[in-house]
Parts: sequence; C-alpha cells; structure tokens
Amino acid sequence: MTEKRRYGFYGILIMVAVCSALAGIFIASTLGLNPVSEANPFWKEAASPARGKVPLPGFSSLAREVTPTVVNIRTTRSMSGSGMEQRFEPPPGYDEWFDEFFKKFFNNRPGQDLQQRSLGSGFIISPDGFVLTNNHVISGADEIFVSLADKEEFTATRVGTDDKTDIALIKIESEKRDFPVAVLGDSDALEIGEWVVALGNPFGFGHTLTQGIVSAKSRVIGAGPYDNFIQTDAAINPGNSGGPLINMQGQVIGINTAIVATGQGLGFATPINMAKDILRELKDTGEVARGWLGVAIQEVTPEIARAVGLKEHRGAMVTSVYAGDPADKAGIRPGDIILRIDGQDIADTRALTRIIGSLKPESAVKVTVFRDGRSRSLTAVLQKRTDDHVAKLDRSPRKEEGAKDPLGLTVVNITPQVQREFNIPEPAGVLVTDIDPKGSAAGSQIQKMDIIREVDRKEVNTVEHYLAALSARKKGQAVLLLVIRGSRPLYVAVDVK
Repeated sequence: MTEKRRYGFYGILIMVAVCSALAGIFIASTLGLNPVSEANPFWKEAASPARGKVPLPGFSSLAREVTPTVVNIRTTRSMSGSGMEQRFEPPPGYDEWFDEFFKKFFNNRPGQDLQQRSLGSGFIISPDGFVLTNNHVISGADEIFVSLADKEEFTATRVGTDDKTDIALIKIESEKRDFPVAVLGDSDALEIGEWVVALGNPFGFGHTLTQGIVSAKSRVIGAGPYDNFIQTDAAINPGNSGGPLINMQGQVIGINTAIVATGQGLGFATPINMAKDILRELKDTGEVARGWLGVAIQEVTPEIARAVGLKEHRGAMVTSVYAGDPADKAGIRPGDIILRIDGQDIADTRALTRIIGSLKPESAVKVTVFRDGRSRSLTAVLQKRTDDHVAKLDRSPRKEEGAKDPLGLTVVNITPQVQREFNIPEPAGVLVTDIDPKGSAAGSQIQKMDIIREVDRKEVNTVEHYLAALSARKKGQAVLLLVIRGSRPLYVAVDVK
C-alpha cells in the first residue's frame, strides 16, 4: 500500500470512530440513557480520600511524668468487737492457735476491736505534701497512710473535707519539701472526644494507668447537689477513687470519683476546677461555707413557660420560699422564675444550685425573676447553707366521689372528714382523687392524692372556685397549677383539651 493510500485509510477510520461516538451520544440523549450525575449529591462527600493512617497517641511519657505524683491511700477504722467472745470462744488448750488464726486472717482476736480497712488513690499538689483525693476515701478513717510510687509510706492527716462535692485535702506527715507535684489544668477547656488518662490504685494492685476519651460533660448521677461530672470510658475501678484524670499535656483535669456498677465503660470524674474553687478554703478552715437562698425549685418545662408567658423554657421556678430566709426577705415569691443571679444566666435548677453554692454567706446578690409577664430585679443577702431535710408524706391513692374537670381530673373539697382521713394539714385547695387516662392531665406530673392549691396563680379552696378558674382558659391554652404533694409544692402546666 502506498504512503498516500495508507494515510487515507487511517483518516477514514478516525472519521468513522468520531461519527460513531457522536451518534451514540445523540441516541443516548434521545432515549434518556444519560448516566446519573452525582455532582451534587444530597449527602456530604469527603473533599478528598483519606491518605495515610492517623497515629494513636503514646502514653509512656505521660506515665513517666505523672505517676510519681500519684499516691496510694490506705485507711483503717476501728469497730467494736464486743460480744464476739461467746461466738468464737476457743476450746481449752487452743488459745494460742486461735490467736494466730485470727491474727493471720482477721488481724484481731474475737472480743478485740476490729480494724476495717479501705483503699483509694490521690495525687500530690504541693511540694510540702498536700494531697487531693475523694472525701469517701478517707471518711470515718482513724488512720490514713499514703504510699508513693517508690513504695515509701507516710502517715497523713485530714486537713479539710467537703461531702457535697466528695473532695478532701490531706497532708503527708513529713519534713520533706520536694515531693513531686501534679499540675492542675483547666477542666472548663476540656472537649468531648479528647484523650484522657486515669491513674490510681485499682483493687489495691498498685499504680495503674488506663486510657480513654471524654464521653460527656456536666453529667448528673445523683451523687450530690452539685453534680457536674466528666464522663469517660477510661477504666475506673474500686481503688481508683481520688486518683487523677489527666489530659494529653499531663495536666489534671478531673478527680476519679464514681463508676456505674451495672454498666461498662462508664466512669465519672469531678472537674478539677470545682476542686480549685474550694481548695484554699479547705486548707484554711477545713470546710466549705456555701450560700443559701432559701427556696425550693423545679424545672421550667415548655408547658410552664407557655403558661406564664416566658418565651424560652429556662430558669428555675420557685415552688416555695422558706420563711425568714434570704429569698423571703428579698421578696421572692412562689411561682417566680429565677432567670439570673448577679448577671449570670440560670439555665436550669442545677445551674442555680451551683451558682448559689459557689457564693459565700453574707454575699448580697442581684436576683432577676420573671413574674406576671415581666422581669423584676431583687436583692438577697445569702445565709450559710445547712442540711435541711424535708419530710415526705407517703399517702396511698384512694378514689372518692367528686367533680370532673376539663383536664380529666376528679377533685373533691377538703372537708374536715377528708382532712382527718388523709392526714391533710390544712383545708386549703382541692384533692385529686382520680385521673382520666385519656384526659390532658394524664401525661402530666399530677398524681392521685395531690392537692391543687392554685390555678394560674390564683388560690382555689373549693371545687366551685377551681372549676370557675379553669373555665377562664380556652381549649388549647395551658393552665398553671400549684400542686402540694405531701409537704412539697410543685408547679405543673397542663393543656386544656
């Protein structure tokens, strides 16, 4: 084939290929066979594929740095052993054998005082030997012993304790002034997902390190009035209590405090900032004096917020005011919603409890409350908080004849007979004797044997007054009820159906 014919042949092939491609595109577009474009998917696509492996952090350097500051705490507590002689009287001639037996296994001979022992952890925070730990680690102890990482043991004395936060400060009895010291960090700066390391003395095995992440913050587990725990999946076991929870910079950001016995991977640590707030006071006075406002409070639900005209369900609702206490003197009333303390927003009841508890007795605070559709500013002078337990009256529900209301509640007047029969302190309000499971109140907090004292902040003392107050509300509106349960007041909002 000549050169000219060869080029002509190749040219024809190229033209055929181009024409075929164009024809295919035309046919595909005509028949709707175009491929589906994912240029704009409805999901979030990674900008680029992951390249390489993300290295896991190493913990060896942290262990070397922090372990010398962690101590094992051993305590003893004497318990009376009187009355055991008759139960364990040795046979004649076996006194010496029994003495050795009880010394080996129980450290005591029957009839002698028993020595109860417990183990925990702590960490040194000053060169002269101040140690931070949990209050429950040393509570009730007659003797406290502290051992360092090098096994050197010292006696220690109790300096200050706070059972409300489960924090304790003890002091190593030694002339040394060069103890290794743990660095305290900022727990407020901690973020969920950060790596953390827990150190301590689990089960008495000695210094142990476990790692995990911050699973959650501000956890409430029912341990006390100031619950604000850091949750972590770093293994925390009995004996770890009082040990440090540290970040990847080797700074203490929490005190290992609690575990969930029935759960796995659930450990809780007290934020170190909470400890720093009271450390100076524990060292100087041995205890923590907290402010007391003198109110009982409850959460503000969306229904309550709507019923009182509050745009957002925030703050803490006052259910009762203790006579003669700071709130009473300041003019705070039941039904008020506390929105701010000294300019600090109150998100919920926990926030109010923590803020008031962080203030000192005799402090004058500005209290912003929401009342009758508007905010008011009041001033209260706090008192010192003391333990105040409110007795709960347990009464069994019993159905009585009464009037049924638009909320699905059956209520009766509190007659002298009803008052005596159900041990009701005063004949004020109406008694709930039944709740319609299909009524609007069925899903609320109202229970049988509750006493409804107010409807929309107005007192009701008879069934007639109660029904008349409800009639002012239209279908779909929320009504605010003041309920007395035992001796505890409670506000409940219910939609009228």
